[in-house]
Amino acid sequence: MLFFRKPLPNIDHPPMPADVVIVGGGPAGMACALRLSQLIDQHNSANPDSQLSKENIYVLEKAREIGQHCLSGALLDPRSMRELLPGFEKEAPIEAEVTKEAVYFLRKESKFKLPITPPPLRDHGNYVISLNRFTKWLGSKVEETGITVFTGFAGSELLFDNDRVAGVRTDDKGVDKQNQPKSNFEPGYDLNAKIVILAEGSRGSLTKQLIARFDLMKERNPQTYGQGVKELWELPPGRIATGEVIYTLGWPLTSHEYGGAWIYGGKDNVVSLGFVTGLDYPDPRLDPQHVLQDFKQHPFVAKLLEGGKMIRYGAKSLPYGGWWAMPPLSGNGWMIIGDSAGFLNSQRLKGIHLAIKSGMLAAETAYDALAKSDFSAVKLSDFQQRVESSWIKDELWKVRNFHQGFEHGLWPGLFHAGLQQFTGGRGLRNRYAATSGYERMKKLADLPAGGGSDARLLGPARGDGKLTFNKLTDLYHSGTKHEEDQPSHLIIHDTNICNDRCIKEFGNPCQNFCPANVYEMVEDAEQPAGKSISLNPSNCVHCKACDIHDPYQIITWVPPEGGGGPNYDGM
Repeated sequence: MLFFRKPLPNIDHPPMPADVVIVGGGPAGMACALRLSQLIDQHNSANPDSQLSKENIYVLEKAREIGQHCLSGALLDPRSMRELLPGFEKEAPIEAEVTKEAVYFLRKESKFKLPITPPPLRDHGNYVISLNRFTKWLGSKVEETGITVFTGFAGSELLFDNDRVAGVRTDDKGVDKQNQPKSNFEPGYDLNAKIVILAEGSRGSLTKQLIARFDLMKERNPQTYGQGVKELWELPPGRIATGEVIYTLGWPLTSHEYGGAWIYGGKDNVVSLGFVTGLDYPDPRLDPQHVLQDFKQHPFVAKLLEGGKMIRYGAKSLPYGGWWAMPPLSGNGWMIIGDSAGFLNSQRLKGIHLAIKSGMLAAETAYDALAKSDFSAVKLSDFQQRVESSWIKDELWKVRNFHQGFEHGLWPGLFHAGLQQFTGGRGLRNRYAATSGYERMKKLADLPAGGGSDARLLGPARGDGKLTFNKLTDLYHSGTKHEEDQPSHLIIHDTNICNDRCIKEFGNPCQNFCPANVYEMVEDAEQPAGKSISLNPSNCVHCKACDIHDPYQIITWVPPEGGGGPNYDGM
């Protein structure tokens, strides 16, 4: 099965030599590039007769601008940034330092505030940030060092030389829907690299190619994911304090689903609000965007938002699997960092600091390899060793079984979480098994009478246009734009399954878990069920939930033509 678009026939891709290619310009990729530049500068100052060059070090970023596709809550644990850029707080775009926090358990009409904030959710000393603005600032630091950042260029395919990753092919531009060159056609480049570092974010498409080619997940837990759906709101003054953090669990989810909400007070009365739903729920009719809309109707939340205005929207997936679900981090000519590798603490709901630290450690490994002209699997395995001897391992080892403990619902999960807290992450055993989230989805015929979830969660949200919104209204606020006349970057490998089987067995859940109305079942008299699948790829906000959560695993997400996608300005 191909994990990239069907290649154009008889097209030559110009070669371009490279020392290091970093695929992805998020916090992991930018931290990697910046740390590598620092090490090269130190080397060149100490070794005037043995200089290393930055000329052939490249960062590929699929967005039109640095940070444009970056979305998170977001709270930043500053630990890794203080190692990368001591004193960064003096110039970084920080919204606020966290000064107040609370955790609530919600029921439909009531709330219960936990008398003590659980240690993992204590955020004093962390910072409320816009990940979009923070990454844009990091990118400017990288560009100042002389390292080239190619924006609007997606990595479309890995290049291999037997068992070695030999580079990256960038996307062809100017290809129409029929996969034919247009008048403005430009072929992608073959970046022939000594080291390729994958920093694509959650469920990276090149990372997926790499994992499949070398069977990297053998004997590991499958990666599991959550889907975060976020809105930015402008609120009346005094409604929520700058630097105030609120977490909730419970309503509107039932005990059968995993998830929770956040509300972060930023500067200028702008609030980050969102809900993360684990992509391992049993009822295929559940809609995570609908969950967020219902959450806002809780009296506690509705009162906070009253008189406010929603200004931005977005969604992304995040890796929940933890330490046991991480693939090997390096091999012959390659390394994987950030969310692509699964560097996220699902108990703390934080991964930015881990992504940055992983990028720094990969940069140290790449520097040593460049200095010694050794790019072998043995040499790059130093990255794995660096991670395992760093505070990354210390942090993730203590939560290695956290998400797996919730496989049988909220209440067993809280029991396991409490036990793990007292046993250093062990719980009942050292390694909990895990199941891919899509495998936990039940067929409609197997759901209990009345459905596995409360009816309020099912189907698309209609929205009132003030407090709640349907998907298309939310989508408008994501700033998403794609070139319309291009091959679909969402590949369904067998539409007959959608039209004949899935509609009967699962009710086409892609219509529900997609937060952007990409997938629709339209009337079609020629189909046995009277409907067929229709795609609106230009709506895609790049969350990759379809690639992750399709019950038949027949959808592949690949990057669209470079530059296309959401515009997460201020998110």
